[in-house]
Amino acid sequence: MIKRGGNIVGFDTVFAGNIPLGAGLSSSAALESTFAFALNEMLNLNFDKFELAKIGQSTEHNYVGVKCGIMDQFASLFGKAGNLIRLDTKDMSYNYFPFDPEKHGYKLVLINTMVAHELASSAYNKRRESCENAARTIAKNHPEVKFLRDASMEMLNEVKTDISEEDYIRAQYVIEETERVLQVSKLLEENRYEEVGAKMYETHHGMSKLYEVSCEELDYLNDLAKKFGVTGSRVMGGGFGGCTINLVKTDLCESFVEKAKTAYFEKFNIVPEIYDVVISDGARRL
Repeated sequence: MIKRGGNIVGFDTVFAGNIPLGAGLSSSAALESTFAFALNEMLNLNFDKFELAKIGQSTEHNYVGVKCGIMDQFASLFGKAGNLIRLDTKDMSYNYFPFDPEKHGYKLVLINTMVAHELASSAYNKRRESCENAARTIAKNHPEVKFLRDASMEMLNEVKTDISEEDYIRAQYVIEETERVLQVSKLLEENRYEEVGAKMYETHHGMSKLYEVSCEELDYLNDLAKKFGVTGSRVMGGGFGGCTINLVKTDLCESFVEKAKTAYFEKFNIVPEIYDVVISDGARRL
């Protein structure tokens, strides 16, 4: 904030939170975003919320050492109760999509593997390098491609022999996931939750096999969800541990949770934690 011209003076603070640490639920972004929002309000710094999100991202880049995107900080600041956000980081345009699963007979449940989610040491930066390398190589043939956001699978296949296999599958995941986000946006508008769930499973497969940010425990929970008839399940957050997010028919929810807890304990000798999901407004003055 100081680097951006903010006049920061002494202040007293107490903070508390109930977002589990290391669970892939962006507890660091929540802390960055609410502190930035509070200081901005208290000290009349006049940063807009876009800038506050960038400040949180810069904190990760420059002090934590994680070259993260801006999604988590953006969600913490722009969250809107009862809505999902589609953010296009190419131009920071965003749209809200109404999301009321309970009205349509579904619940959202998080299952925490209890495996520590340590993003800084998780090779996240290496995956970003792979994606940037693929985008640069594609841009030699297609100068309009600045990010993988602009690329298609056809463009990626043109350069398949010019990049490593690792760079190729990382980029494949990102390009396919971009398309899935657009598809799910349309499905949400039409309340087609079964198809949304199918896309969640596709995302998990891509994160596990192409982007390789899953782990044995997350994959096991995802397999359990399929086995027990859960509509959709995927890694929540950056991966390497943390939670799965599950879209479950309300009448199946209780039995699924109990079966999953029992099976997971039998497999790993760990009792997973269960969290119900409530989508609320982002950082705000109470």
